[in-house]
Amino acid sequence: MSSPSSMRKNPSLPGRRARSSRRRPLRAVCAAAAVLLVLSGCNPARSGEAENYTLKFSHVTTAETPKGRAAEFFKKELEERSGGRITVELYPNSELYGDKDEMQAIQSGAVQMLAPASAKFTTVAPSLQVLDLPFLFDTAADIPEVASPETEVGKAIYANEDLEANGMKVLGLWDSGMKQIHSNNRTLAPADMRGKKYRIQPSDVLRTQIEAWGGIPTPLAFAEVYNGLQQGLLDGGENTYSNIQSQNMHTVQKYITELDHGYIGYILVINSDWYESMPADLQRVLEEVAADSSAYNREESQKVNEESKGVIEEAGTTEIVIPTEEEREAFKDVVVPSEYEKYRDVIGPEIIDELLERQGES
Repeated sequence: MSSPSSMRKNPSLPGRRARSSRRRPLRAVCAAAAVLLVLSGCNPARSGEAENYTLKFSHVTTAETPKGRAAEFFKKELEERSGGRITVELYPNSELYGDKDEMQAIQSGAVQMLAPASAKFTTVAPSLQVLDLPFLFDTAADIPEVASPETEVGKAIYANEDLEANGMKVLGLWDSGMKQIHSNNRTLAPADMRGKKYRIQPSDVLRTQIEAWGGIPTPLAFAEVYNGLQQGLLDGGENTYSNIQSQNMHTVQKYITELDHGYIGYILVINSDWYESMPADLQRVLEEVAADSSAYNREESQKVNEESKGVIEEAGTTEIVIPTEEEREAFKDVVVPSEYEKYRDVIGPEIIDELLERQGES
């Protein structure tokens, strides 16, 4: 006859088998539930309205620029309106990611939001080069009408399928402002640019525009432009007053030609997966704040550029040259409509037709 202790140690006894068989279904159910949880994409950040979210927002300009001020506005408003459920971490002036790696960062989820210039999307969404076309707007006041969501230009921005396919959702269009030519030689005609190196953003449209005027286009990251000018690796470039002044480019450039020949627009994008991970009420708050930030940015853009122009004038290191209407028209005649037609298939024929009709070139 077996002792009580030997009965407890014997795994072949009926009692042990009964208890073991009861545990197996429970374990199986738990395992299946865990698999379903993973497959459904559930995670703690999506499990309830009480969860908190951290949004990393990286950009390449200083906090004093139109983009920088709009980013600060966005942070303040989103944190307040979300009741603290969303925390925004800002990384300005290429502190976290720069021109060379910010696009990869948002696609990988290393950051959740960017506001890159449209030129940075050349390889991802070629049709966005429409915003790089020369003389797209005569003044900043034209921007809301030409680039509204209802126009062909606006559709290329707000309903861009290439951006969606690359995991980005568009939340707005922010302005940096109108571009000017900065250089070490007085520039009042395309001939004045012949053979000189001008920094550009990485865009085919900007490259062929500078080439059409006789210059040598030189793509370079924004954070490296000042050193390039200081060391004489560049003769000049094109940028807004706020970007020129905030990076001290004017201190190493003798002239700025107020040509208003181009536009720098920032596409406010968010990582699609991160956006979809939030509950619907926070998605609505995010979109509302993005829309208000775009309106705030447009007002600030004109104000900041005027302030920056004043700072440059007071510094006394750079002469601001204002071309006549005839001189500005001479620049325009070289690139319109030829540059528009050159990118008809890349940007989209319906967009080009709309723009040329607006300019009276159809």
